[in-house]
Parts: sequence; C-alpha cells; structure tokens
Amino acid sequence: MIWDAELKKSIRTIPRLKRYVDLSPHEERQIGNVIERHPMQITRYYMSLINPHDPDDPIRKMAIPHAGEMDLSGSYDPSGELHNTKLPGLQHKYSQTALILVTNRCPVYCRHCFRKRLVGLPTDEILKRFSDAARYIEEHTEISNVLLSGGDPMILQTRTLERMLERLSSIAHLKFIRIGTRVPATFPMRIVDDTELLKVLKRYSRPHRRLFITTQFNHEREITARAVEAVALILRSGVVINNQTVLLRGVNDSAEALAGLQGNLVRIGINPYYVFQCRPVKRVRKHFSVPVAEGYEIVEGAKAKLDGYAKRFKYVMSHRTGKLEIIGVKGRRVFLKYHEAKDPRNRGRILERTLTKSAAWLDEMEH
Repeated sequence: MIWDAELKKSIRTIPRLKRYVDLSPHEERQIGNVIERHPMQITRYYMSLINPHDPDDPIRKMAIPHAGEMDLSGSYDPSGELHNTKLPGLQHKYSQTALILVTNRCPVYCRHCFRKRLVGLPTDEILKRFSDAARYIEEHTEISNVLLSGGDPMILQTRTLERMLERLSSIAHLKFIRIGTRVPATFPMRIVDDTELLKVLKRYSRPHRRLFITTQFNHEREITARAVEAVALILRSGVVINNQTVLLRGVNDSAEALAGLQGNLVRIGINPYYVFQCRPVKRVRKHFSVPVAEGYEIVEGAKAKLDGYAKRFKYVMSHRTGKLEIIGVKGRRVFLKYHEAKDPRNRGRILERTLTKSAAWLDEMEH
C-alpha cells in the first residue's frame, strides 16, 4: 500500500531530522535525551509544514522533541484512565461511553500527547482481543456509543478497522461509533490513497446510525490542500467530523490563532467540538500548559471574532472526576460545570473556585 510505504519513511532519528531542520549541537543532545524516553516519529508530510529555520514554528513545537520534555512535574495519568480500565484496552468512565485503545502507534508522536505514558512504547494498556471488548459492551446495555482511540486507530490496516466496525455495528444498543484520529492533520494520504478505507467508512455510516470521526487540528497551518482533500473524502462517505483542539503554549495561545483555526475548520466542513485545557502530563505540563485565567481570555477573545457556527465549541478540562466546562471567570473566581461526570450525581453540577495566576488544572485551584 502506498500510504504504508510512505509511513515507513517517517523521521525517527536525529540524523534524519537534521536533513530537515537546523539543530545546534546542544539541541541534538537535548533531543537525544528526550527520545531515549519518548520516541520521535514525524511523517515526511507533516515535516514539510515546518519552517526549518524558525525554532518557534508552531508545527515544530508539536512534532519535534524539546528540552522541556525532561520536566517531570505533573502526572502520566491526570484524567484517571487507569482507574476506569475494566479490561486491558477498554475504559468505561462515563456510563454511556466505552473507550477502546486499539493501538499505541500514531503517524506523528505529538509532543503534547496526554497518553505519553504509552504511545510508541511497550505497554499492557492496549486491547489484546477485540472480542473481549465487544462482549463487555454487549453486556452493558447502558453504553450507547463507543470511541476507538489509541494511539491512532487510522494507523491500523483497513481490514482490521473494518472487522472492528462490523462487530460493533452488530450491537443493537449502540447508537453511534466514533474514531479519534489526527490522521487528517498529520498524514492525510492515509485517507486520500486508500479507496478501500473510504468504502468501509461509507458502509458503516448509514442514515440510521452514523459513524463519527473526531479529529485534532490545533493550528490553521495544518489545514492544507491535502488535509482538505482528505476531509472532503470522509464527508463524502457520509461520516460526520468533529474537532477537538488542545490549547497549547506557543502553538495556538492567542485569540487570533484560535479564531483562525476554528473559522477555517467550519469552512471545510468540520464542526468545532471542544477546546481542551492541556492536561498536566509529565514532560508536557511545563512546556505546553496555559493557565486557566489566560486560557479563558484567549477562548473568549477567539469567540468574539467568530460567527455562531465556529464558536460552538466548549472550553473543557478532562479531569479524573469528569469533563468540566470552564464557563466563566470573574476576578479571581472561576466557574466550572460538569459537562460529564464519573459520578452521575455530579452531572450538571457547578463548581466555584479561586484562581491563582498559574493555576492550569482543577487541583491547582483553591476552594
């Protein structure tokens, strides 16, 4: 397959990286130290989006390792995924949703990844047998939807994806299936070059039960002609596309950058869904996290520049207790609402907390 052969040409080593970007000897040593712990993989396509001479290039920050990743503040699991794992590779945090980790591989190992603990690394957290997950979902009729995640499910062979969709589609109480992927942003040829994949998507996205794809575009420069082509092909297959953006220091942490992204997503047919507060993950928190007080101003500033469709997204925090929407800041007080909760009794509950200047997570806020 063309896309598979191209993926094998991805940049994984410092000598290969130096063919594309300028690195000082000091940067080489720093990057070497990082990739000993968390590997690097960048598709040649995604590398082509980087300005090789700009150390502050936003695409570069998301793809190329940085010394900031040596900082160990934070947690490898700030959303409590391990506590919600019912069997290896299957999480059931919210009653109506099952999440399946189908792979630990991605086309690009994003430096801000909240699953940094497992992506590209040996792990026991990935699903071993899909039949076990399907059986669990069948037995829990409260589950109305399934999210295939990872890693990136779109990196799987098309036949493997098809078997998963076929099995899940046989479960009567499922209303819809989601696939979480960054492929349209980082490796669109996976979609463009595989007509069989598009047939599979069309086969399992029907009027009575739609297939949803959740993308992650974080900067408008990721919306290239190839990305637009991939998105158009997915939409033509009858699949609904929503986007989850992560608010990232040095990438999209301005009203202009965030508004430019969301507006252009709507232009190409993608629905803005969430803007996520960057999780305080080890080797991510110090480098990428934006304080909530600042983040709220950025989000509101972006919404002021957008029309109704482009500003439908919610600014949320995926905390271990649930998904909290950040609904307002007044002085040093912040108001949050449980958009979803691990404990059903918290659904819709509003919290009020005191913000410090640097607070970037619920646990860092004062009662």
